[in-house]
Amino acid sequence: MKSLEAFARKRDYLVCVDSDGCAMDTMDIKHIRCFGPCMVKEWKLEAWEGQILDRWNEINLYSMTRGINRFLALAMALEEINESLTPVEGVEELSAWVKEADELSNGSVQRKAEESGLEIFRKALAWSKAVNQSISELPEETKKPFEGVAEGLKAAHESADVAIVSSANLEAVVEEWQKHGLMDSVDVCLTQNVGSKAYCIGKMLEYGFAADHVLMIGDAPGDLSAAQKNGVLYYPILVKHEKESWETFVKEALPRFLQGTYKGDYQEQQIQAFRSNLS
Repeated sequence: MKSLEAFARKRDYLVCVDSDGCAMDTMDIKHIRCFGPCMVKEWKLEAWEGQILDRWNEINLYSMTRGINRFLALAMALEEINESLTPVEGVEELSAWVKEADELSNGSVQRKAEESGLEIFRKALAWSKAVNQSISELPEETKKPFEGVAEGLKAAHESADVAIVSSANLEAVVEEWQKHGLMDSVDVCLTQNVGSKAYCIGKMLEYGFAADHVLMIGDAPGDLSAAQKNGVLYYPILVKHEKESWETFVKEALPRFLQGTYKGDYQEQQIQAFRSNLS
């Protein structure tokens, strides 16, 4: 499994890589085929299906809220539906809870449903479980890496230790990466069972890597935030331009990172392009 406990630092540089939507081309299909349609079905919103699904995808894939927790996204979408399309019973309670809860997971939603007795939380749990079931039924051929990922990881691994840093399920990440031969270029796998992305990067820094010798590769604002919280460098994989982003990583970003010229103007240009691409 290439766990944190078994990791031994081999090089002076560390490249951290997110999985869904960054290395693996799985984020779009999960939202387009699973998350949005399951919400429409659970709340019987078929009359407005087209515009609701477009808005769900904008929230979760194509804006600065890309990659947010599923229950935060659900509350945001249902608030908008309640305001502009049709009443959604209990949406105020759901919105208040997602802002206050220490944890946003199936377990915490189930506890809230039992504690409050409110239908909105029962439905949120049913929706989340339906999403998980729907994702598990996606055809295997849809779970593949973006073009250029294998080459990018291989190039990075020649000069740096490589860590998967993902908020996804450990078993799913390992299965997908192993299937496509990507684990050969990975030294350690850190997923939701270890902690947040920011926490995982912080744990890797404990192995003695200098902050400017650590690069986080990600596709969502949460990846940038995790890098910034730890004072490490960030390289974005741009939505709808993933192949080009990985090519640029190999040709430009990785050499600059290893030569010490990534930080500063070049990184700022990359972050600005990232933000512009999602706005």
